[in-house]
Amino acid sequence: MFRLQGSKVLAVDVTGDAVKAKNGSMVAYDGQMDFKKLSGGGEGLRGMVTRRLTGEQMTVMEVRGQGTCWFADRASEISLVQLQGDKLYVESSNLLATDAGLRTGTTFTGLRGASQGNGLFTTTVEGHGQAAITSDGPAVVLRVSPQYPLSVDPGAYVAHQGNLRQSFQSGVTFRTFLGEGGGEAFQIRFEGDGLVYVQPSERNTIAGDV
Repeated sequence: MFRLQGSKVLAVDVTGDAVKAKNGSMVAYDGQMDFKKLSGGGEGLRGMVTRRLTGEQMTVMEVRGQGTCWFADRASEISLVQLQGDKLYVESSNLLATDAGLRTGTTFTGLRGASQGNGLFTTTVEGHGQAAITSDGPAVVLRVSPQYPLSVDPGAYVAHQGNLRQSFQSGVTFRTFLGEGGGEAFQIRFEGDGLVYVQPSERNTIAGDV
């Protein structure tokens, strides 16, 4: 259902099932399509209220019909993630589209969200199906194992999946060495068994400075 045309355009073959995508991300379509704007980004009232409380602006549209839709987001690189009943945690700004077999919601992330000014919640995607995520530059997928925990700069973090524990640790970050740090720097630490998606460019936030 999901396929990439190049690295920056997602083609979705729609055959009656609904596809959820970031509002404004569709660049073309053929066939017969119906479009519906969805509020929030999570399922039901809880998702809507959560988004409003945290100040996150995540507007989603639902596409149904017969044909093909093409999606893109500011020439960002796109990666496809296959879920087999597991859960994907992703920054709301990096989620491009999900297919009908996946549920979206929100989860509490604590310190990281608050320090970045993005609210205390992040987006979750779970079920069986495909999701498309974006990154500023080609995403790098890093494996975390019990023997090798991983520390990530918050500005480069995109998403993670698997049996991972997430915590926050103070310490130096890359920008500290460059003399760009201000305040107390911190990193996101992942332990367990899973995958972490990072981008080779830091988003424009205060990121690792608390």
